[in-house]
Amino acid sequence: MLLNLTPGLTEELGILYEDMEKAYDAVAEVLGHGCDGCPDNCCDSYFLHHTYIEWAYLWEGVAALPDKDREALLSRAKAYELEAQKLIGRGERPRIMCPVNQDGRCSLYKHRLMVCRTHGVPASMTRPDGQQLRFPGCFRCQDLVEGQGLAENEIPLMERTDLLKRLVLLEHELLSGKRHLVPKVKRTIASMLISGPPDLPHCSDRPTRP
Repeated sequence: MLLNLTPGLTEELGILYEDMEKAYDAVAEVLGHGCDGCPDNCCDSYFLHHTYIEWAYLWEGVAALPDKDREALLSRAKAYELEAQKLIGRGERPRIMCPVNQDGRCSLYKHRLMVCRTHGVPASMTRPDGQQLRFPGCFRCQDLVEGQGLAENEIPLMERTDLLKRLVLLEHELLSGKRHLVPKVKRTIASMLISGPPDLPHCSDRPTRP
């Protein structure tokens, strides 16, 4: 099984993920937000992911699983994709439990991707063209904001811009600046699992990090 991350990239992505969690927790604490006892489960949301580095990092977690658990995970991923494509074909947005979720918990929690780590609390980001985007957060956070009577300028926000920039820089390093030589990523976690670790033949000459 060919995995694409050097130890240095794995470490830096792990640090970035820790910083995402800190930024998320800071906003959640101000609002008094938590997931315990929530009647919903965000793991059935239909998320698409867009980087090779996160795809490769996900597979580091998959590769560490016992063979039996990995086979069961891949079986759930195949079932997920079949059902998702049926729903999309009918013009519906899939709402299916993520194959990584097992008994209500993420079985690859340490290796979960950016969208999984940032979804939930109110957030903002500035696009490269200067346009600012705001995200209201999950329904539970929206209820908290409304219940506290917060005006729009009083709502605490998780600022995603610098975090995304750091992720882009790590992706650039992984691909040795050859992003134009590989297809764009637009995949579910299930699709990433079914396809195996990303194949990056054009990037094999990237420098090895310490």
